[in-house]
Amino acid sequence: MKKQVSKEKLVATFSIVGADPKTGEVGVAVQSKFLAVGAVVPWAKANVGAVATQSWANTKYGPEGLELLKQGLSPDEVIAKLVTDDPGRNLRQVAVINAQGEAAAFTGEECFDWAGHKTGKNYSCQGNILVSEETVTAMSASFEQSTDPLAERLIKALAAAQHAGGDSRGKQSAAVYVVQEGAGYGGYNDVKVDLRVDDHPEPIDELLRLYELHKIFGESTDEQLEIEGELFEEVKGHLVRLGLLDSIDHDGYNDTVKDALKTFTLRENFDDRWSEERLIDEVVLEQLRKKQLKNETE
Repeated sequence: MKKQVSKEKLVATFSIVGADPKTGEVGVAVQSKFLAVGAVVPWAKANVGAVATQSWANTKYGPEGLELLKQGLSPDEVIAKLVTDDPGRNLRQVAVINAQGEAAAFTGEECFDWAGHKTGKNYSCQGNILVSEETVTAMSASFEQSTDPLAERLIKALAAAQHAGGDSRGKQSAAVYVVQEGAGYGGYNDVKVDLRVDDHPEPIDELLRLYELHKIFGESTDEQLEIEGELFEEVKGHLVRLGLLDSIDHDGYNDTVKDALKTFTLRENFDDRWSEERLIDEVVLEQLRKKQLKNETE
């Protein structure tokens, strides 16, 4: 007897798996009328690939698909192995991409309309219970036309898909998950971007807002300015007014001034933007200016 599945129990959604072979990034972005879709759909492993499992989602597809990719199977071969012995395959939807940008997807014949997928160079877009095919078409076009960093390309592709119609049941949650070797916090893991909006009336807009914050607080930069001359006097003055430095009577960038600036930088969660050299990150400098100005107006 075939098990019946209601639309409410389906991870009905649209998603995109993508890769940037030049940087080594792979990842997934997803939106759905489903609580905390980021806990179900996206899976990725640095130097291996990514998997999106949805519709009547089989979460085993994530880890098992990545392991098969790691063993050297192509995305098409991975999907064939995943669905062959799965009794629920006709209700599944899954996409797989490897680190080289080769992608494949599967949409079961019993997935609720509109359901389908489109694969291209370095990506696969897919969705079910969508307003129309245009959702997937717009998502793929957005990705193909963008040259932004992978996470940004994926989120903007979601936005384009939503604008074209999106999930016919509405909006609730969204997520983006991107990995790259050594790109995690402090270089201790490979998780470059891991952002989730679990329940929100405008989940994609909120995801974009979180991503902008991530770029400020979660990314390092090469934009460093030498602390000397007028800039040294400015930084020193800000630190004094913020109560982090006892006085402006410091002729040079000594340990006392350095410690005060380090306290500010780490207190504001700019860990990856701190330098032990006589340098200040442009983002840290801007935050220092904002904080000092805020103190003056309060």
